Amino acid sequence: MGDPAAGKVSEKEPFPWHRGVFDAHCHPTDTIASQDHVPRMKARALTIMATRGEDQDLVKQFANKYGVKQDTVRALSCDADNKSSTQLVPSFGWHPWFSHQIFDDLSSPSCEIDAVRHYQAVLIPSPDEEFISHLPKPRPLSGLLDSLRDSLKNFPCALIGEIGIDRSFRLPNHWTANDEAKRKEGLTPGGREGRRLTPYRVQIDHQRKVLKAQLHLAGELRRPVSVHGVAAHGIVFETLKETWQGHEKEVLSRRERKRRTSAAIAHTYQATDDKNGQGDEPNPKPYPPRICLHSYSGPSDALKQYLDNSTPATIYFSFSRLVNFSNRSQKAVDAVKGVPDDRILIESDLHSAGDEMDRLLEEITRLVCEIKRWSLIEGVERLAGNWRRFVFGEQSAYLANSC
Repeated sequence: MGDPAAGKVSEKEPFPWHRGVFDAHCHPTDTIASQDHVPRMKARALTIMATRGEDQDLVKQFANKYGVKQDTVRALSCDADNKSSTQLVPSFGWHPWFSHQIFDDLSSPSCEIDAVRHYQAVLIPSPDEEFISHLPKPRPLSGLLDSLRDSLKNFPCALIGEIGIDRSFRLPNHWTANDEAKRKEGLTPGGREGRRLTPYRVQIDHQRKVLKAQLHLAGELRRPVSVHGVAAHGIVFETLKETWQGHEKEVLSRRERKRRTSAAIAHTYQATDDKNGQGDEPNPKPYPPRICLHSYSGPSDALKQYLDNSTPATIYFSFSRLVNFSNRSQKAVDAVKGVPDDRILIESDLHSAGDEMDRLLEEITRLVCEIKRWSLIEGVERLAGNWRRFVFGEQSAYLANSC
């Protein structure tokens, strides 16, 4: 067991909810009835993810009811005395677990969708027609992007997520009568729900195509993204890197900086670096302005590739109690230690809103503060500021001064 030991944060120390706690990644739409718990939560805001066809409209439904709006956004930076109901920031995207349902019509625009041929091409090992008969009709990638674009334009604060790559995921079996009898009421369709797993996985090349298309859309509309990566950290990085290739920030050597002695020139370069560092250029780019690697489970020595000074996107790393600290491993402790203080986020990654989500947010916040040697007040305020910059970019400065 790793020693998270850094500063000692007493579990009895009152938790400063009044400073604002923000969940960077969660899935309350998986339990529809839990939306009624949202306004009573202690968290200031939840960043809720879409993953598949069945939950895109549910995210809209939750956001229409509790989403951040122009007249409520200031509450995201106010103290507890002014706290209104918990607010939601919606995210729309297609998760890698469901990427096999997407047909790449952008590469082959003249081809009609043949479900059998499609699924036999994107799944390994190649499934038989009986298994394919239980899968949904493939959806064209162009149609998915059009739908996402519409959702993002209707929700100006929305992110793209959850998207990514997963090498370990296997498709669940089709529903049997026994499975149907065990289903829990109130869960959104489309999930595994305890079904047995098959040997079928989604080809990595296909996952990359679906991911890159959504990354390019995020770049076009200048929206941040929430990225899932399991057993694929190198592939995720290379895929992200491909989107900003040719757009890297200029990195000056010390000698070159000395040569540029003009104060005006030095100021110009610093301003450009600062703006690029927050990824807030207004013009469309092929890469997202800000990226969160959610429940980051990679090694600490891999952080440096994301944090290279030439990277034009701002990369954040989020940690959860459920995924990263189920056994408080040294690997997770080292990763938290290695993430710069202004790039770390916390999340619940929970599938239901309410008291349990609040509890998980408090636990991961206490853990991060202990590892980072922050007081609870300092840690909560740092994490809140990081979340605002991740979600709102340059507009976060307005939020910081809005109360």
